[in-house]
Amino acid sequence: MEKKAESGSIIRKTITFPDPDLLRALCGQGNAHLHMIEKRLGLSLYLRGNVITLEGRDWEIELCETLLNQLYDLLKAKFPLFPNDVDYAIRILSHDKSARLKKIFRDEVFISSKKKIITPKTINQKEYIDAIRKFDIVFGIGPAGTGKTYLAMAMAIASLLKKDINRVVLARPAVEAGEHLGFLPGDLYEKVNPYLRPLYDALHDMMDFDSASRLIQQGVIEVAPLAFMRGRTLNDSFVILDEAQNATSEQMKMFLTRLGFSSKAVITGDITQTDLPEGKISGLIEAREILSHINGIRFVYFSKEDVIRHPLVQEIIEAYDKLEQKRQPEKPRY
Repeated sequence: MEKKAESGSIIRKTITFPDPDLLRALCGQGNAHLHMIEKRLGLSLYLRGNVITLEGRDWEIELCETLLNQLYDLLKAKFPLFPNDVDYAIRILSHDKSARLKKIFRDEVFISSKKKIITPKTINQKEYIDAIRKFDIVFGIGPAGTGKTYLAMAMAIASLLKKDINRVVLARPAVEAGEHLGFLPGDLYEKVNPYLRPLYDALHDMMDFDSASRLIQQGVIEVAPLAFMRGRTLNDSFVILDEAQNATSEQMKMFLTRLGFSSKAVITGDITQTDLPEGKISGLIEAREILSHINGIRFVYFSKEDVIRHPLVQEIIEAYDKLEQKRQPEKPRY
C-alpha cells in the first residue's frame, strides 16, 4: 500500500514477498542487506512477517522497490546473493533504473576450481564480456580494479576448456625492467617473472595450482613478456595483453599483427597510469586514436563505478581523481 504525497516529501510503501526462505536470503544475515540498502539509498526499511515497508522520498522508494524485486527474482532463479552482489546491484540501478540484474548477474563466464562463479558485476563488464564473445580484438580501458584482465582471463580459460582454442597467451610489458634487465640476478625468466606475477595470481585464482602448472609446462598456457611475441603468428589462440598503456607504439603494432586465424586478442590498460619514459608514445593511447573506426575492433571503457575490489578502493580512486583535478592548470579566460 502506498500513501500519496507531494514529490520530495516522505511516503510509505509496502512490498509482500511470499516465500519466507527467499525473503530471509534477501534480507541477509541479521538483515545486513537491508541495512546496506538503507545506508546507500537514504531511506528506511521495516521488516514485519513477509512484508517490507519502505519509507522515504518518492524517487528513493521507486529505486528501492526496483532493487528489492530484482534481487528477489535473482534468488528465485537460484542465484546465491552475497553482500557484494547487493552493493553491485545498488550501483547498477542507481545509474540505470532500467537495467536488468538477472541479465547481468546470471551471465556465467566461468566456474573456477574453487567453485567460484565468475560473472559480470556491472553494466560495462557485461558489455565487455559480450564484446569479447562477438569481436576478435577488444580493448578494455579503465582504472585498476574494474575486472578488465580478470574477466578476459576467465573468458580465455573457459574457451580453452571448451576446446574453442588450443592455447592461451598472457603477455605484459616489462617496462620497469627496461635497460636494467641485464643487471638483475638470475636467467631471463627469473628476471621478468616479478613483472608477470599479477597474471599468475589471476590464473591460479581460476585453476588449481597443479593443473595450471601442467598446462604452463606443456605450453598450452603461456605467460610471457610482450617482447617474446615478436616474430610469431598465433593461430587458434586467446591472447591477452595486460598493462597495455606501457606498450610503445611499435610494440602495440607488433602485438596486434601477431593475431592468426581463429584467434582472439584482448588488450587491457589504464591510459592515465603509463610508466613509459618521457617522450615515448603509449601504444594504447595511439591505438585508441587510429583503430576505433575499424568495425571488427571494439573498445569498451570502464570508470571508477566499475571497481569491484574492496569498497575503499573506489573511494581512494575518487580521492585521487579530485586531487588530480585540483592540480590541473586553470584554463585562461578570454
